[in-house]
Amino acid sequence: MNARRTAMLLALAVTSSMFAQAPETKDAQVFGQKISYMEAGSGPAVILLHGLGGDKTNWRFNLPALAAKFHVYAIDELGFGASDKPMIDYRVATESDVLDEFMRSQKIEKASIVGSSLGGWIAADFAVRYPGRVDRLVLGDAAGYFLRPVQREEAAFLNPSTLDDARLAVKKIFKTPQLTSETFARTFLGVRMHAGDGYTIDRFFDSMLRGEDQLNHRLQSIHAKTLVIWGGDDALLPVSLAETMTKEIAGAKKVVIDGCGHVPQFECADRFNPAMIDFLTAP
Repeated sequence: MNARRTAMLLALAVTSSMFAQAPETKDAQVFGQKISYMEAGSGPAVILLHGLGGDKTNWRFNLPALAAKFHVYAIDELGFGASDKPMIDYRVATESDVLDEFMRSQKIEKASIVGSSLGGWIAADFAVRYPGRVDRLVLGDAAGYFLRPVQREEAAFLNPSTLDDARLAVKKIFKTPQLTSETFARTFLGVRMHAGDGYTIDRFFDSMLRGEDQLNHRLQSIHAKTLVIWGGDDALLPVSLAETMTKEIAGAKKVVIDGCGHVPQFECADRFNPAMIDFLTAP
């Protein structure tokens, strides 16, 4: 398959909520709010948590591979995707509490949690706050560990309202050249305008600036078996953070996928999936 065809398929996958053999979308009630999710497979439970501004379909290239061995749930976190978007003061701890309640609603006693970016931050926070609920933990380019204070204007492009914001966002998020192009930046801005999660993202920025739920000095509390997996060319969160997190979580393993940006589970699913599944199935 040539590069142009590959880029076209990637673009379609990013901008469409449909993909081949998509599991049925279901709803759960959590704290009186609708949480939308996809469910597939059977076996030990695995829950997938998307990043900031994402949704459950971000896992379209990973869910089928996981479903061959696991009972997989890909959820729209509160405030994103097709889940309800109450006007609350969103923070990572909010999403951890929602995840615990979601597991209660599905009668899931314990699960492996796989998180990307913000989802990785939520997964790590959940492992600290609800340790008995976590089997294994996969942190993909996880946010939440701060090497220095971050100013709001530095992150504003992640809630894009202009083409300049969108151009910067795609260059920070993706490595594949076609996904950092002018054409794709325009498509990306349209997708973000349609998502309707700008308020949610802005409240997360506020929480971040207040220093809430940071992972600094908390990772040592994680005792679940952990895989830290990172895109080697992540321009949003440096790959050095993978080493930092791996060192601070006792027994953690690290995988770096070269040639991938901030979302290796999407850009490099052919390498991300085997690494993730090998870890989840290892003795």
